Amino acid sequence: MKYRIERDLLGELQIPCEAYYGVHTARAAKNFQVSGIKTHPALIRALAQVKQAAALANMGADLIETSIGRPVVKAAEEVAGGGLADQFIVDAFQGGAGTSTNMNVNEVIANRAIEFLGGKKGDYHLVYPLEHVNKSQSTNDVYPTGLRIAAIGMVLELSDSLAGLQTALQEKEAEFAGVLKLGRTEMQDAVPVTLGQEFSAYAEAVARDRWRLYKVEERLRQVNLGGTAVGTGLNADPKYVCMVIEELRSITGLGLARSENMIDLTQNADVFVEVSGLLKAAAVNLAKIAGDLRLLSSGPLGGLAEIRLPQAQAGSSIMPGKVNPVLPEMVGQVTFQVMGNDQVIAAAAAAGQLELNAFLPLIAHNLLNSLEMMINSVNLFAEKCISGICADETRCRRWLEESYGFITALTPHLGYEQASELVKKAYLEKKNLRQTILDSGLYTDEELKDIFVPGELTRPGIAGPKILRRGGG
Repeated sequence: MKYRIERDLLGELQIPCEAYYGVHTARAAKNFQVSGIKTHPALIRALAQVKQAAALANMGADLIETSIGRPVVKAAEEVAGGGLADQFIVDAFQGGAGTSTNMNVNEVIANRAIEFLGGKKGDYHLVYPLEHVNKSQSTNDVYPTGLRIAAIGMVLELSDSLAGLQTALQEKEAEFAGVLKLGRTEMQDAVPVTLGQEFSAYAEAVARDRWRLYKVEERLRQVNLGGTAVGTGLNADPKYVCMVIEELRSITGLGLARSENMIDLTQNADVFVEVSGLLKAAAVNLAKIAGDLRLLSSGPLGGLAEIRLPQAQAGSSIMPGKVNPVLPEMVGQVTFQVMGNDQVIAAAAAAGQLELNAFLPLIAHNLLNSLEMMINSVNLFAEKCISGICADETRCRRWLEESYGFITALTPHLGYEQASELVKKAYLEKKNLRQTILDSGLYTDEELKDIFVPGELTRPGIAGPKILRRGGG
C-alpha cells in the first residue's frame, strides 16, 4: 500500500494514498477504536448538505472563489447522495462534540473536490478542508444542524411507516368486526368484546404516535448554523449567515429557520430528548401490541389460539413443526432497545456544560439508530405480520362459551347476587355456565340467544329485551 504524508498540530502521519479522508480523521479512527460502529449514514449525508449550503453561501458572500467553491459543492452533493460512504471511518463513540466526524466530512469533500480540479488527494493548496470546506463554520453549529436535518427526515419517514401500520390494523378491525370473543382483564376472563374492537384500540394507539411524531418535526426545524463556536457567530460574515439558511432550505426541501437564540441551540439538546421521548411512547404501544399478538396466537393447541399469525420461518431445531411468533418478538426487542436508548439520550443531554454539549455524538448515535430501527420494524410488522393475521372464530367462541365472563350481561336482569350464585354453582359442579342457567329454568335457550348477540354485548347499554328481566335482582 502506498502512503502520503499529512501534517497537523501533533505532527506527521501516513495516510493511504487512495483514502479520501486525511490526518484528522486518521487520528480519530485510532483514538476511538471503541465499538466498530461508524457514524450513522443519515448524519453524514446531512452534514454534506450543510457543507454544500455553506460553500454556496461563502461564494455568494465573496468569501471563497467560485473556482474552489464549485468543486466543493459538487463533492458535497456526491457525499449527500450516499457517495464515498466507505470513507467515513470514525467510530460513533467519540470525544470532541462531533469534531472528528465534521473533520472526516471536511477532508473527504476536500479531497474529492481536489480530484475534480485535476489534483491528487492531499494537495490541500487546491482545496483545504478547514479554510475552504469548513469556511465560516464550527463543528458546534454544523453538527447540531446536521443532526436536526437527519432526524427530521427519519421522523417523517417513521410517521409514514406508522400510517401504514395504522391502515393495516384498521383493515383487520373491519375484517374482525363480527368475531365475538372473550375479553380479558388482568389476564382473567372478563366481558365479551369483538376481535375487531381489540384491533381498533391498537390502531388508535398507533394513530396517536403517528400524529405526535409528525408534529414534533416542527420542533427540529430551528437550527444554529451561522452561530459558529458558541452561538455568537464569531468569524461568520453576516451576509453568509443570512444566505446559508436559505441555501440549506433549498437543498433539503425542509422548512428550516435560523434560531433567534443560537446560543441556546448550541448548548442545549433538549429537543432531541423530546423526540426520543415520543419514540419511547411509540415503542411502548408497539411493545403492548406485539405482546398481545403473542398471547392471542399462543398455542396452537395449548394456548389461546384466537388468531393465527403468518408463518415466517421454522421455529425450532429440535421440535418438528414448531413455528414461533418471530415478528412480534423482533418488535418487542426493538422497542426495549429504543426505551433504553431514550435513557441514554436523556443522560447525555443533561451532561452538557456551559456553552456546549460534548456528548452530542452519543445523542446522535442513539437517536438516529432508534429511528432507523423503528422505521424498519414497523414496516416489517405491518407487511409480514399484521396484514396476514387470521381469526379462529371457533376458538374465540369456545373460550367465550366456556368462560363465566358473559354472566355480566345477565346481571341487570337477575341482579348481582343471583348472577354470582349461578357462577358459583357452575364452578362447583364443573358445568358450562350456559347449561347451568338453562338447568335453573330462568331462561330458555332462545332467550339466551336474544341476550348474547354480538351487537348487544359489545356496545353501551343492557343486552337483551327488558321483558327478560327476572329473578331476585
